[in-house]
Amino acid sequence: MEPWQIQDKKVIITGSDVNHIKNVLRLKNGEEIAVSNGIDGKEYRCGIEAYTDAEVLCTLRFIKEDGVELASKVYLFQGLPKADKMELIVQKAVELGACEVIPVATKRSVVKLDEKKAVAKVGRWQTIAEAAAKQSRRSVVPAVHRVVDMKEAVEYAKGMDVKLIPYEFAQNMEHTRKLIGEVKPGQSIAVFIGPEGGFEESEVQAATEAGAEPVTLGRRILRTETAGLTVLSWLMYQLES
Repeated sequence: MEPWQIQDKKVIITGSDVNHIKNVLRLKNGEEIAVSNGIDGKEYRCGIEAYTDAEVLCTLRFIKEDGVELASKVYLFQGLPKADKMELIVQKAVELGACEVIPVATKRSVVKLDEKKAVAKVGRWQTIAEAAAKQSRRSVVPAVHRVVDMKEAVEYAKGMDVKLIPYEFAQNMEHTRKLIGEVKPGQSIAVFIGPEGGFEESEVQAATEAGAEPVTLGRRILRTETAGLTVLSWLMYQLES
């Protein structure tokens, strides 16, 4: 929601949310819903007062100050996977607290998108992110960035506090556990995940030269759609402990 939609004790819901509340959730007058302004991380709990053709009119009941957002901003740099795997990755990354998903066209990415297709795909992924944010009661809708190459991805992440890149030749789990355990609330965190087949050595080198720390995901080989969600789960556990 936009900040103007929350005015003192009145909350005005517009757009596609009206249809979702009225015809999908089928909520009645008096029932409670949670909304956010996408800025302060707070959860505004309000009761439905009335419906119009274009609006849901609500009354603010209370504000939940301790929002649902992670204490750090986590950026998932995801190598473009095959088929529709990116849809699942975006959905679950949003549920686990990622603040942004950056699709990365790596050297081993099987999927090749021209500019027109890339724009359409990003639009689709953003819609999925919005739905996942609503389902998990996020107070912000994470952005899905435009598709970038590995060089742009590394440059984008350069100023972030913590940078992690799962790599099959990384040190043992003790080292990975130590790195995750040192993550502090308020830090910005970049997580690089390769596509099927992983990153090429030159891509890992570019990331590590920019400060990325190689980590292991254990003794088993994880699919690309599992790898990023594993790291996000570790970070969620660390940041919400």
